[in-house]
Amino acid sequence: MKIIRTNSENKDFIDLVKQLDAYLKITDEDEHDFYNQFNHIDVIKEVVVVYDGTIALGCGAIKKFDNHTAEIKRMFVSSEKRGLGIAQKIVTELEAWSKELGYEKCVLETGKRQIEAVKLYKKCGYKIIPNYGQYKNMENSICFEKHL
Repeated sequence: MKIIRTNSENKDFIDLVKQLDAYLKITDEDEHDFYNQFNHIDVIKEVVVVYDGTIALGCGAIKKFDNHTAEIKRMFVSSEKRGLGIAQKIVTELEAWSKELGYEKCVLETGKRQIEAVKLYKKCGYKIIPNYGQYKNMENSICFEKHL
């Protein structure tokens, strides 16, 4: 397995995000359109993709939240490759890249229905915080942060 740093124009990233969006359309139910408006990849510059040979297994990205904070976005691992530690490797790489860019912490939002994601972020040392920004009044959202 190898992790590469790239950008949101990477074809494999785009394909993985399509799979992610299809998954979220089901789990977010009626709230999907609300969440989807904040997930356009054209504003994302820093992307990581995990490969097994030439097969893309998972992805994640960071986006500037404020001068001190990066927001983790578009985390996804192909369903048949979950449980192998790939998502944890993606988070670790995104945190390292965030530090290199001068950020002091990472924040992220996930849905309460994404049980595996909630477990992952807690396992990676993220702490639940009050919902921020557009997620403030969203009952399905859980927001996290981690100081780097």
